[in-house]
Amino acid sequence: MSTKKREQANVQPPDATVVSLVLQSLGIQEYDPKVVQQLLEFAHRYTADVFQDALVYAEHASKNEIDIDDIQLAIQGRVNHSFTNPPPKEFLLELAEEKNKTPLPLIPDKFGNRLPADKYCLTGLNFSIAPSAPPPPMTSLPKVKSQPSGSPVDPPKRRRDEMEDEDYDF
Repeated sequence: MSTKKREQANVQPPDATVVSLVLQSLGIQEYDPKVVQQLLEFAHRYTADVFQDALVYAEHASKNEIDIDDIQLAIQGRVNHSFTNPPPKEFLLELAEEKNKTPLPLIPDKFGNRLPADKYCLTGLNFSIAPSAPPPPMTSLPKVKSQPSGSPVDPPKRRRDEMEDEDYDF
């Protein structure tokens, strides 16, 4: 990028330059560039609101032009309405002293999360094992007649639809 383009990229409007200088004078060296834009928007909106209020005050006083008294009254109305002052330091110290009078709770002997009884927890056992249970009784099977070893056993006949189903298996 040429130096001329860099200079054009760094050029700010005069109001933005003033806001940047105010930030630097307050000791703020590093900030997001969007901060300048936000402060400019706030200043513009605040100034426009003050002038609108001053215009209303001037019209109420049957004046054709806004004077310094109208602007001061509008600023005072804005400050009282929009901004709040922090509480005095003495008041905060009294609150802190009152709060610090109550002792901290003692550290418990047990540590970690305290869980309710096992029957109320999902971590408890939800089954039981019967220890040393006897095996189930054996039922007697009917005896099958044995065929002589020399006679061939006919295989069972299969149904036609079962055979056709097997023909199409891959």
